[in-house]
Amino acid sequence: MSQHVVDTRNELPKMLNLSQQVLRTDVAGMPLEWISYQDAVKLICLEQVSYSLGSVLYCLHGGINAHTGCRTEIAVNAILATHGAHPGGKNFYYDYTPPLSNRALFRRDQNLCLYCGNKFRDGDLSRDHVHPLAQNGADTWTNVVTACKRCNNHKGSRTPEEAGMQLLAIPFAPTHAEYVYLQGRRILADQMDFLVQHFPRNSVLRKRLERGEALLA
Repeated sequence: MSQHVVDTRNELPKMLNLSQQVLRTDVAGMPLEWISYQDAVKLICLEQVSYSLGSVLYCLHGGINAHTGCRTEIAVNAILATHGAHPGGKNFYYDYTPPLSNRALFRRDQNLCLYCGNKFRDGDLSRDHVHPLAQNGADTWTNVVTACKRCNNHKGSRTPEEAGMQLLAIPFAPTHAEYVYLQGRRILADQMDFLVQHFPRNSVLRKRLERGEALLA
């Protein structure tokens, strides 16, 4: 495609870290998911990309045109807006309840045990149900918190009040954009700025970022 043919004397910068994720959005700019550079290139070649934002992460080179002396080059930016939008419109993103996973839960709570307040590695953490399952509690974002295994074992099938334990923060369900953020790895500054613009104004995650508190990688 002609838009990807450039003079090789003006090469774009390259990044050697091929694991860096690309943020994909819909055409309206609503964050959708993280994709690999291979998937990003496929979208570009299939002409599914409406526009690109952010820094150039990768430059992939093809062959040299015998007539023009130019080399085919595809630049992959940090953010790619793809054609189309969700049929549910913007309300889908704001009404969306993301799937509950321990990885996203631990990142929501910054790998802190919300009972003792200490930070742990994922392997030393567990999912605690504030209102226990044994007492008909639900396995939902608003009823689960990150807890170290020691605190979880001590609490058992009791509520925090019954166990004499103080809950350090109120659990919340992330929005679609916040969930995309929680799923990210090594999020770049331009990707971070873009995502935060889609967080609710009263977002707990937004407030943390404003205080300079970063997620664990």
